[in-house]
Amino acid sequence: MKVRHIVLGLLSISVIAPIFLYTDRVGSFVNPSSSRRDFLDDVSAFTVSGDTRHLNVLHQETSTALKEPIGVVYSDHSTVTREHKSARVLSATDEERQQQQLSNPIRQVIDRAPPGLTTALDSHPNASDISAIELEQQPTQPSGKIVQEHSDNKHDRLTEPADAQVRHLKDQLIRAKLYLSLSAIKNNPHVTRELRLRVKEVTRALGDATKDSDLPKNAVDKLKAMDQSLEKGKQIQDDCAAVVKKLRAMLHSSEEQLRVHKKQTMFLTQLTAKTLPKGLHCLPLRLTTEYYTLNSSQQNFPNQQKLEDPRLYHYALFSDNILAAAVVVNSTISHAKHPSDHVFHIVTDKLNYAAMRMWFLSNPPGKATIQVQNIEEFTWLNSSYSPVLKQLGSPSMIDYYFRAHRASSDSNLKFRNPKYLSILNHLRFYLPEIFPKLNKVLFLDDDIVVQKDLTGLWSLDLKGNVNGAVETCGESFHRFDRYLNFSNPLISKNFDPHACGWAYGMNIFDLAEWRRQSITEVYHRWQRLNRDRQLWKLGTLPPGLITFWKRTYSLDKSWHVLGLGYNPNVNQREIDRAAVIHYNGNLKPWLEIGIPKYKIYWAKYVDYETVYLRECNINP
Repeated sequence: MKVRHIVLGLLSISVIAPIFLYTDRVGSFVNPSSSRRDFLDDVSAFTVSGDTRHLNVLHQETSTALKEPIGVVYSDHSTVTREHKSARVLSATDEERQQQQLSNPIRQVIDRAPPGLTTALDSHPNASDISAIELEQQPTQPSGKIVQEHSDNKHDRLTEPADAQVRHLKDQLIRAKLYLSLSAIKNNPHVTRELRLRVKEVTRALGDATKDSDLPKNAVDKLKAMDQSLEKGKQIQDDCAAVVKKLRAMLHSSEEQLRVHKKQTMFLTQLTAKTLPKGLHCLPLRLTTEYYTLNSSQQNFPNQQKLEDPRLYHYALFSDNILAAAVVVNSTISHAKHPSDHVFHIVTDKLNYAAMRMWFLSNPPGKATIQVQNIEEFTWLNSSYSPVLKQLGSPSMIDYYFRAHRASSDSNLKFRNPKYLSILNHLRFYLPEIFPKLNKVLFLDDDIVVQKDLTGLWSLDLKGNVNGAVETCGESFHRFDRYLNFSNPLISKNFDPHACGWAYGMNIFDLAEWRRQSITEVYHRWQRLNRDRQLWKLGTLPPGLITFWKRTYSLDKSWHVLGLGYNPNVNQREIDRAAVIHYNGNLKPWLEIGIPKYKIYWAKYVDYETVYLRECNINP
């Protein structure tokens, strides 16, 4: 009991006495006197081991009566701004209150303390005594700095990559495999077994994950365990030269694998793009069967008297894809101001002729006129007249396409596309022969979608040119030297390698000027010169660039926007403004590999409730 009294006495002396002396001294200088400022300057800064700090208890003031407006510091991520409170004149009441606060600095500190701490201090029986002591023990830091650090940490978390842990795990696997191939690690069976076990665990945890959210819950534990095992391997392996040599070998092997995979991907993409989906194979079969159940009068289209009227708007569409041709016609008519003035001339092959006719007989495009022709009916188009037709049937061309052992002779699979064997692809060079009574024709590819009325193209003045097209020289690879062999003197002497290329897909052709300038004969002459494919590879754009050299009128780019069949980053504003969008490339909108966000522009012109599409299971 006596010991208890002694302890309480000592505690009272050690706690209360310093406060009493401290407050007593403070009270001696709060009165206005000449010594007040001097004492405040002394007490406001104290030195501990040479470190000068300000007391938190005392409010710092200078002798100046009017002070700068109080600044409030705000923090928004890494940006700190300062806002001054409105200056105001202190009233007499404010001055009196300020004097009262100065007379009791301990109470002032309690009032300015954080809410939780203030509650604890006020509830204590000796609140006025312990306030100053506890507050002196609190670490001080500007509030703006605290908020800023918190914001910075939050910003770091937000900007952390979504696949940071996935990448870390993959890096760990590479390091582990590297260590396992080194002799120093192989000679340590314990570390070897541990690393192999960790490789299995990390591989299992990683699985097919592409972002951290795909990882299992124990992935972090596996990551930490692997780090520990790798640290053991690092301590054992001290031969840096061996590590560098092995890493170079791994890099070379990875590059070779990447090259092989790229080539395989290109081949499979080309194969997928040219393979007809099951639904699109079913559709022409179903339509052909239906077509031949019709009598002869039911197989004819209305308004055939408009087919040769040069006052109307005529479109040329050469395709063996029924659904694609339907989208071109539907989208064009949907935006036409006067649909009855539009005439569509569709040419297809023998296999799809009946199906194409049946589709448009059962799905007529409003008041527009439709003509479907069979290319076999063009008896004038034969190998004796057309050099390209003769070349397509030559043994060398067949050997080029169908001999697998010769595939390595040309690494660019793009030019080995079987579509170049189809005469439909080259029919665009014979427009005056197909439409002998027309003066202007708008040529459309079957992988486009029309978004605006196109009739303004017929009123354009092509200034004596034959072809109106959108230029594509925004990129260097769309210039002439990309398509033509300028090492051949026939090409280098006649053409500019830096000349702008232009796009097929939507072209307005002046057939009257075509006939006057004998453009078809120009095409034939260059095709004969290229019989051994020394001037350009296969396709229609290179001979088109040559045939219409200095005969092409540049259209505004908003008429024709390309790239939706290979580029997922086409400018959205350009797509919205375009009169025609073009799915050039392998990722066609009717294929599963098509770019999803671009498919919607195409799919909205397909009526998937049509009985033929439902029967062939063709869905959006």
